[in-house]
Amino acid sequence: METTPVPSAEGMHLTRLRDLHDFEVADGSPDVRGWAVRGADGKRFGDVHELIVEPAAMKVRYLDVELDAGLNINQHERHILVPIGAAALDDDGDNVFVPALTSESVLNYPPYQEISISRDYEEAMLRALSLPVPTREAQSPFYDGPGYDEQHFYHRRRPSELPSAFRPRPDVNVPPKGELN
Repeated sequence: METTPVPSAEGMHLTRLRDLHDFEVADGSPDVRGWAVRGADGKRFGDVHELIVEPAAMKVRYLDVELDAGLNINQHERHILVPIGAAALDDDGDNVFVPALTSESVLNYPPYQEISISRDYEEAMLRALSLPVPTREAQSPFYDGPGYDEQHFYHRRRPSELPSAFRPRPDVNVPPKGELN
């Protein structure tokens, strides 16, 4: 399978973890793919389909959530992206909670078409979740906001000293951080 990067306004810097054959979920980090996603109402509205990562930063940026077929959504609009910091793992079960969404409000959330992630789309997601949207003129990087805080997502399910939720596979020589394609 060929790697298919997810384009953005700043270039091709995001991709699906499954397309990075030389990387895997890091030891100590749960692989949340397949876990149920629940809203503030506690109702399941989908499952984590994939992790969207920024390889150069070694960070998970989004959860690709496949919405439940029972929501009667067009099959071309059944995926959404949730910024990693807008969700949290539950302490006991294999569930991901997105407190800013419910099984009803998710119907109005911007769908993800798996072909591009533009800055406009990223900003629309943040607005839909009532998270701050960085100004385009800001000196700080876009992903420094609370919507991308991995510690909020993993809190007690992963040691805080781990530098990343994914890592190079141990049997593969990977270029140093910043030299990844």
